[in-house]
Amino acid sequence: MSTFPIVCLLPVYLLLAVILHELDKSYAFHHPNVRSYSQPMEKNVGRFHKESQCHHMLKHLHNGARITVQMPPVIEGHWVSTGCEVRPGPEFIIRSYKFYHNNTFKAYQFYYRDNHCTIPAYTLIIHGKLRLRHASWIIRGGTEADYQLHRVHIICHNEVVADEMSWSVNRTCPGFVREDNRWEPNVIYDLWREENGCDCTKAIHFAMHELQLIRIEKQYLHHNLDHLVEELFMGDIHTDMSQRMYYRPSSYQPPLQNAKNHDHNCIACRIIYRSDEHHPPILPPKADLTIGLHGQWVSQQCEVRPEVLFLTRHFIFHDNNNTWEGHYYHYSDPICKHPAFTIYAMGRYSRGVHSNKVLGGTEFVFKVNRMKVTPMNVATASLLNVFNGNECGAEGSWQVGVEQDVTHTNGCVALGIRLPHTEYELFKMEQDARGSYLLYNGQRPSDGSSPDRPEKRATSYQIPLIQCISSVEVAVGPLDESERHRRTKSGSKCNYQIATVVVTMLLCTVLQGYIYH
Repeated sequence: MSTFPIVCLLPVYLLLAVILHELDKSYAFHHPNVRSYSQPMEKNVGRFHKESQCHHMLKHLHNGARITVQMPPVIEGHWVSTGCEVRPGPEFIIRSYKFYHNNTFKAYQFYYRDNHCTIPAYTLIIHGKLRLRHASWIIRGGTEADYQLHRVHIICHNEVVADEMSWSVNRTCPGFVREDNRWEPNVIYDLWREENGCDCTKAIHFAMHELQLIRIEKQYLHHNLDHLVEELFMGDIHTDMSQRMYYRPSSYQPPLQNAKNHDHNCIACRIIYRSDEHHPPILPPKADLTIGLHGQWVSQQCEVRPEVLFLTRHFIFHDNNNTWEGHYYHYSDPICKHPAFTIYAMGRYSRGVHSNKVLGGTEFVFKVNRMKVTPMNVATASLLNVFNGNECGAEGSWQVGVEQDVTHTNGCVALGIRLPHTEYELFKMEQDARGSYLLYNGQRPSDGSSPDRPEKRATSYQIPLIQCISSVEVAVGPLDESERHRRTKSGSKCNYQIATVVVTMLLCTVLQGYIYH
């Protein structure tokens, strides 16, 4: 009889151990940085689900995202912009390019006064020939090409622009436009012609070097075999307008879509497809969205940077205290399947100010004061271990897959990163055809430097990120390790106290039942 109470109470003791373990584990997992220590269970589950959504979107990219790359690319067809593009300068432009079976092409470049492409300024009509060469030795996944221009025409769409262009062209080509024969709107004029050596394109910083780097991607949207989308990526434009003529592309512009195989939700594609030099596309007017740096944002595709970098990004903004976190996943291949290294950065950002230089843009100042690096392959780990002294983490200590804080060594010389670091940024926000929010930040300088001075602030944008979480509901911003430990310890203590009360009540109930029986 004396053994009965022990056997009877054994499940209760086990229950106590399970409760204590699970509560502590759940708290440590869900509450690394919280406002309070007693968040309802459903909030924690919801937060985990949302964060998983961001990671799922990135994982989808890392697994190839059902994208196939056509090598060598078949470029024949009609390709159009998917919206109003912003080039360095800034220039607001829409592109419509036709490539023919005999390797000739006709390209329209429509330029605008506004950032929504509703007020046409002038149009360039470019004729030439394109010859694809071979897979690029520099940009994996791309194809190098040579082009030859035959002629470039211009047509201005109002009197003000016609007068401005007459003056600009005469400044670089004196006497090209006679005083008694000033340019008029809606009339086509030569800017460049092969047979007579006429070239007055410098007035508008014209170059077609984007044709030197080509990449075509195909994908079936939403696993629908009837909805093929083809995208044409062409070489990037140098961020310094004066360097355009001398720059060979090392990255890509936003892609054009095939007019036959485009996203059916792309209203702009249909408008642009029907346009020509006498009828420039006028996109539906829309208001500029107010920038709200909050929530979480991830890449929509494997991105390419100058200096042969492939990466995806994941940004987290805490608008309640203006802190931010950035995860940069770098890869050695153009479809982001083979990790090279990751960078985790954190810091603060200023309140946004409307840009006086770029319509629709908002200027911010970002500061980076903490950084961690994780080598993801042997090559990167070996590279980091080459550096001596306090230049990039602990000397000779790098291992594949092991994260190391490089804050105490003021960044990582091997990766070209110095801490603390300040960048002058440009942002804008839009909504796509499905209502999802897109976040654009400034295009990185083409020379590989960073926008660490106000005059180096971008005037154009990178490929946008898409919002995966609208707000960071639980977190209040990055915490240092001591604060994270204190909160976890405090929360665990609270959980143990609650569990003790619960189990004590259970013990009393069991004992009471045993005495009565």
